[in-house]
Amino acid sequence: MHWALCLALILASHSLLAQASNPVLKLFPAGTVLHANIPFAKDTLKKHLLDIYLPANSTGKIPLVVFIHGGGWLVNDKYADMGYMGNTLTALINRGFAVASIDYRWASQAIFPAQIQDCYQALTFLVEQADTYHLDRNKIAVMGFSAGGHLASLVGLANNNKVSEFFMDGKAKKFNIKAVVDFYGPSDLTSLESSDDSKAPEAILLGAVPVERPDLAKKASPVSYVDKLDPPFLIIHGEKDKTVKNKQSKLLSGWLSTVGVMNELIIVKDAPHFGRMFDTEELKSKVLQFLEGAIKP
Repeated sequence: MHWALCLALILASHSLLAQASNPVLKLFPAGTVLHANIPFAKDTLKKHLLDIYLPANSTGKIPLVVFIHGGGWLVNDKYADMGYMGNTLTALINRGFAVASIDYRWASQAIFPAQIQDCYQALTFLVEQADTYHLDRNKIAVMGFSAGGHLASLVGLANNNKVSEFFMDGKAKKFNIKAVVDFYGPSDLTSLESSDDSKAPEAILLGAVPVERPDLAKKASPVSYVDKLDPPFLIIHGEKDKTVKNKQSKLLSGWLSTVGVMNELIIVKDAPHFGRMFDTEELKSKVLQFLEGAIKP
């Protein structure tokens, strides 16, 4: 058999296998194109993989939403949070957005700044390979949940600060990030209620108790990088969130407003830390309206 045909059959088989093992593809519209388990860091770490979901029959350059999962920087993977956001995911694909869901190293594997380094590595890959996957490198939004909301905010806010240590090779890059959607992410690690607890997720993330090493906590806190050149933010938080109090989102919104960055804060009545209350018709429409206003597919 001709080698090219063999290769095509192997790739097709791998694609079918990846789609069969993907637990969230069923949430997307029929015909969604999946590119699964793509290594983004030139290594073999399982935490350095991403998935790309493309609208069916799409042509031209597709605006991109980068999806960053939560889990206290300690658990979960690139499928997490998608499970309760099916309506929003469907709407994004139907309105012409691509979605890239990324993994990153847990704090138990490597302390900060490993997580933001991984996020920027994934972004670097997506930009460099934009033509391969028909992505528009000039129309990027970042969306994150809980710890992923923290990382999404940090990605968007530090983007114009040229923080060299946030990049694996020590060479800061700037991306065309047009918008950030932050679902209930921590924004200031020293003001978290558990910031004096050595067993708290934020202490494990930093490798130190935040109130004992406020310098490290400041470096890892999104509010530290707020300036007037930042992209617009949509911030969504539960009224009854006991894990990350909504004061964190109020603080981020306050800082953004102080420097004149467009932002909207939505406190979802009676909502807890995560779940289907964040995927209602009203919130889905808010997210779409915000992204389309900032990116214009």
